This record gives sequence, structure tokens and C-alpha cells, in this order.
Amino acid sequence: MQLDFGGAVLLIVADIPSGRVATYGDVAAMLGSRGARAVGRIMATEGSSVPWWRVVRSDGRPPAGHGLVALEHYRDEGTPLRWLATDDDAEFDEANDYRLDLAAARWRP
Repeated sequence: MQLDFGGAVLLIVADIPSGRVATYGDVAAMLGSRGARAVGRIMATEGSSVPWWRVVRSDGRPPAGHGLVALEHYRDEGTPLRWLATDDDAEFDEANDYRLDLAAARWRP
């Protein structure tokens, strides 16, 4: 039995180890595709059954609109982060002022 694209995306995401991440483009490339946006659509509509927080944007930002919830997962899993501001910064926004450290956390099977 051959999986459709969406099923294959979900299988790959389910295999990403705790504390590691892949970009939408990485997931697409693993399937021989350049369809990072298609991966994003699959994750938005069907990704709740897999560790969705482990698929991030190419610049290391977490999934759009899910920064705080994803941050809880990253902290629990010990995923390497980079902070863009400090708690002393009056404009500090915990949901948006971090990126995943792709050099340290990127998963490639």
C-alpha cells in the first residue's frame, strides 16, 4: 500500500526525535518534493496527531500562531533555542522573541 503525500508527511513528522526539528522544506525534500507550503497545509489541517511543534519555518521560527504552546514543548524536550531579546527588554514577547537553533537541533534521518 502506498501512502498519499499527506500520509507520508505525517509519518516523517512522527519520526522526528524529541528535542529535534525539521523545516517544512526539509520534510518536503525527504519526500522528493519542493512543496514546503504543501507540507504546511498538511500540518495545519492534519498535524494535531503528530508532534507538530517539531516542524518549523526555514528561519527557525515556530509554527505560525503557536509560539507559546510550542515553546512549552521545546523547553520540555530540551530543544536548543536562540533568544532574540531578554526578559529585561520592555518589548520582550516570549511567544515571538525566540528561534530554534537549527544548527544544533535540525534533524536529518
